Amino acid sequence: MPNNFDINILVVDDEDYLRRLVARILQEKGYTCIQACSGKEALDLLLIQDFALMITDIMMPGMTGIELLSLARKLRPDIAVIMLTGLDSQETAIQALEQGAYGYMIKPFQPNELLINVINALRRQDLEKLRNDFENDLQAQVLERTRDIRNREEEITMHLVAASEYRDEETGSHIRRIGLYAAALAKALGWSEEQVDLLRLAAPMHDIGKIGIPDHILLKSGKFTNEEFEIMKKHTKMGAGILAGSNIQLMNMAVEIALNHHERWDGSGYPNGLSKEEIPESARIVAIVDVYDALLTDRVYRKAFSEEEAFPMMIAGSGHHFDPKIFQCMCDIHEEFREIRKNTTSEKM
Repeated sequence: MPNNFDINILVVDDEDYLRRLVARILQEKGYTCIQACSGKEALDLLLIQDFALMITDIMMPGMTGIELLSLARKLRPDIAVIMLTGLDSQETAIQALEQGAYGYMIKPFQPNELLINVINALRRQDLEKLRNDFENDLQAQVLERTRDIRNREEEITMHLVAASEYRDEETGSHIRRIGLYAAALAKALGWSEEQVDLLRLAAPMHDIGKIGIPDHILLKSGKFTNEEFEIMKKHTKMGAGILAGSNIQLMNMAVEIALNHHERWDGSGYPNGLSKEEIPESARIVAIVDVYDALLTDRVYRKAFSEEEAFPMMIAGSGHHFDPKIFQCMCDIHEEFREIRKNTTSEKM
């Protein structure tokens, strides 16, 4: 605890004698005391000066000590407060303590009683500061640790995705955009910051299963035969199988996306013919952003469509291929999608 001279105490009471008495007792022990004769004057002082402790009467004209306590704690959340009253009321005492008072004294009181209450209040204040500092340090360490873990997860994810990328026509910029589009859409839908960030990392793994599709099918420039398409559809289950078996939240989300991003709102998709809310929302989001970016990107079997050409195709799929609510949300933030596309390159990761 600092020297008493370093501790400023605000004494508030409309009774001059009692206010001066309290101040004199404390000043004799080395505390620095400032006096206020009303709640308003006390608030004016609190606005311009720091006080470790405020001692205030409860029954004052204009503004009661309880009202002052509430306002003072808003202005100075760390201030310790001791209440004085000439009325021994359990209800008032409980109200004061519930609003953050550190102590409650009945008039008349002995000097030692006042000093003991002041010392206890200041010690409690020090302990609360130590606790808050510890909690803040701990939170900072947790956040730093979380960032380190997330950075490693992102690095692993990008390396994993890069392995499949070399077998497909998709570029590193496509992979990045899928994550960024999905994150933007999830944020607009009200997802938490943590879940948005998980989706940003999980979404690029949606086609990881293509690593198991033969080149003559994966890189075919023409239309698939029925047999070839059945093989191609297996990339959803292959991807889920590659990513499964982890207790990491990121990988679990990646599994549900890889398995379900070709399911359709009307139940006509694959591999399991799920429909509507049976399809995980993460996969419904990725289904939209994957088609959006694919239409605007060159493929081995066609050139990229313009936005003017692509959007009518996607609108036609709303309510059939796509969740209509999520598709509308994408339309609402379309400018953000354009900005993402503009700021990504076509280079490999």
